[in-house]
Amino acid sequence: MIRISRAPVAATAIRVPVLAAARLPVAVTAACLVLVACSGGGTTAAPASAPSSSAPSSAGTAKKGDGTLTIGTVLPQTGSLAYLGPPMFTGVNLALKEVNEAGGVLGKPVVKYDTDSGDTTTNIASQAADKLLTQKVDAIVGAASSSVSESIIDKITRAGVVQFSPANTSDKFTSINDRGLYFRTAPPDKLQGRVLGDLVVADGNDTVGILAMQDSYGTGLADQVQKTITDGGGEVVERVDYDPKAADFSADVAKIKAKNPKGIVLIGFEETAKVVAELVKQGLTADKYKWYMVDGNMSNTNFARAPKGTLKDVKGTLPGAAAPEAFQKKLLTVNPKLTEFTYAAESYDAVTLIALAAEVAKDDSGAAIAAKLVDVSKSGEKCTGFKECVDLLRAGKDIDYEGVSGPVDFNEVGDPSVATIGVYQYGADNKFDAAKAVEYRQGNIAG
Repeated sequence: MIRISRAPVAATAIRVPVLAAARLPVAVTAACLVLVACSGGGTTAAPASAPSSSAPSSAGTAKKGDGTLTIGTVLPQTGSLAYLGPPMFTGVNLALKEVNEAGGVLGKPVVKYDTDSGDTTTNIASQAADKLLTQKVDAIVGAASSSVSESIIDKITRAGVVQFSPANTSDKFTSINDRGLYFRTAPPDKLQGRVLGDLVVADGNDTVGILAMQDSYGTGLADQVQKTITDGGGEVVERVDYDPKAADFSADVAKIKAKNPKGIVLIGFEETAKVVAELVKQGLTADKYKWYMVDGNMSNTNFARAPKGTLKDVKGTLPGAAAPEAFQKKLLTVNPKLTEFTYAAESYDAVTLIALAAEVAKDDSGAAIAAKLVDVSKSGEKCTGFKECVDLLRAGKDIDYEGVSGPVDFNEVGDPSVATIGVYQYGADNKFDAAKAVEYRQGNIAG
């Protein structure tokens, strides 16, 4: 069981090594990368008419790139995770700005096409992927939602394109048949679930209720949280897997109320605001019960309409390191209106890693990028940012990119081998400070 620091801090980040799982055998090692959409949508980092590198191809067919790295983004401009769009889009755009200011990739500016991922209630992501493949992108950054990525991963990887998600946490992607083309900078849910479960138990909650949205993300994370709580000596007295599209959550909350748990874990997306309102209505307020949230609903905007103090002392977990203040300031130069920073660092790292892999491969095709992503993430001279790293590469050095979101260090299945999980706490203003984090390493909790 992970020991959570009891020091009174706004956020505590926990780094944990991740065990590697064997990647499924593939004829050609390739990677699918997805870049984040701009908050304004439909922008490019270079003229949109610039040619792209690798045309869609069948699995096992590796095509040489055309010399221009072209990235597409499938990220939420609409839907239940739309609040995550601006920080992710901004992270992508900041990285591309730095890449192109440093001379681009293979001597040319990187081209970017933005699209909307929507959510699982629409077919927007599938249409977006089709559009990007027609535009012959080499890598796609996205989607944010694990369920959305699962719905388009086969289409993207069959085309020989890298898919790179800054936010997918579902455990399914560790062993999914991705043709070697899928990577992510967010750690699997088994890690967040164990950290959150241990936190719940460490806070003295021997009885716990779980309200989780019913999809691959919500159900999978709830399973791990429940297992960890049980293994730690607690009891999940009620678990409700609800329909996130439901108009009313009164019956779901009533089931939790009937069991009167000490702690209540909320796993969902933006619909959590409605769940919270129902908890308050039925008397299960955060000053009487201990609430816990996760990356899908930890937000500084979703609860803006809640009465002051509604979320006071509520805790939650977010994969990835807290965005440092210096990085936040750089993000604000790209998007001054930014109020959320969740997954901005992971998005920035995704784009930077794609660009560096193409430089090392001297080829912008999806297969070539995928073959070098592990190499640039570890076992070389440590560097941060594209310019510092690419200067080392051009001097003939091997590099180990140290990300803003953490060390990254990919294992053979495209998962980060060292994870950083942040534990955050809301104040009376119903907000948490994304810059206030204390990081320390923990032992291996994977497996």
